[in-house]
Amino acid sequence: MSTPGVGNRAMFWRIVRRLLGANRGRLFVILLALAAGAAVTAALLNLQVDAKQRIAWEFSIFGPNFIVTPQENSGEAAGSNTLDESILSVLPSKPHESNFYGIPFLYLIANISSEGSPEAKQAGVAGTNLGYPGFGGPGWKIVSKSLPISSATDCLAGVNLATAIHLQAGSIAHLQNGDHLEQCTVAGVLSTGGSEDNQILVSLRISQRLAGLPRRLSLVKLVVFGTPKEISDRVAVLRQRLPQADIRPIRQLAEGEAKIYNRISGLLTATVVIVLLLTGLCVMAAMTNVAMERRNDVGLMKAIGGATRRVLRLFMMEAVLLGLAGGMIGAAAGIFLSIWLGKQVFGVAAQPRLIVYPVAVALTTIVAILSAYPLRRLASVRPASVFRGEA
Repeated sequence: MSTPGVGNRAMFWRIVRRLLGANRGRLFVILLALAAGAAVTAALLNLQVDAKQRIAWEFSIFGPNFIVTPQENSGEAAGSNTLDESILSVLPSKPHESNFYGIPFLYLIANISSEGSPEAKQAGVAGTNLGYPGFGGPGWKIVSKSLPISSATDCLAGVNLATAIHLQAGSIAHLQNGDHLEQCTVAGVLSTGGSEDNQILVSLRISQRLAGLPRRLSLVKLVVFGTPKEISDRVAVLRQRLPQADIRPIRQLAEGEAKIYNRISGLLTATVVIVLLLTGLCVMAAMTNVAMERRNDVGLMKAIGGATRRVLRLFMMEAVLLGLAGGMIGAAAGIFLSIWLGKQVFGVAAQPRLIVYPVAVALTTIVAILSAYPLRRLASVRPASVFRGEA
């Protein structure tokens, strides 16, 4: 023989099943509204989460967003206007090693000549890690036939300098700074639209030997990925670990990235709120009609001894189940929708974020519960009024 508690639970769920199947057309409309709201919510939330990384990577094509320079009055004897190369132990040299990396540079002026033009021309020399991902900038391109950079003796010649002293891919460039002599093989002619067009880019070791500054750097260009808060937190940690250096933002990029993300995030958040509000209004309108239709049922339940609290619990459980069903169906569809939207907006499909699914389902369920407010009117139904036909 079953206990009263088990019997009550069985009857409770039997009534809930009957309520869900009583007016399938109207409940389908409610379920459809909740699923549509959940789909749009999940899609926008997934885009918002994905935008954090996507915008950071999009901005990375514009090159570094911070610069590490020697601290003024650092008091170092050797190369007082340079940094010690040991700081690179704190800065990864490749993008895939961390969410930030540094590109070291050593600049100097030297006399540069070639076999095709024995007369030397004074020009800038930039020593860096050639061939590493990210050392270039937006608009950088090789304008002539090039060779792969496979040796520490390879270099890249700016287009203006290459024209002036007749350098091309395969040429040998001779560099002289005082008593220091070096040479490198031109792997390609570089066009950037900036000062690099008048320079020659060599390996860091060549520039250090040419300048007579072993293990010294002029500066480090720093690329930091992430949201504005993640970037500021990372830079704060680096400032603590590198007290001998100044870390300054390249303001246009750092501020531009933060502003764009904040605007996109704000727009998507506002849209999610509006979508959930409209979904709630649609469900509330349908629930109002449901409440009117079920006055007789509620009167009968009360007449046979049903407590008001238990009667309302039945209808609230119905709203919860509709919210969960609509949320699970709509959120799954919304994740796939966000992948398509990401491809249209960013040109790359958005990555599905697992955290978005439970959040979208939870929000949809909350909307369903809040939208069931009209059902509270059923608490005031009196059985006598129903039986007299006054309901």
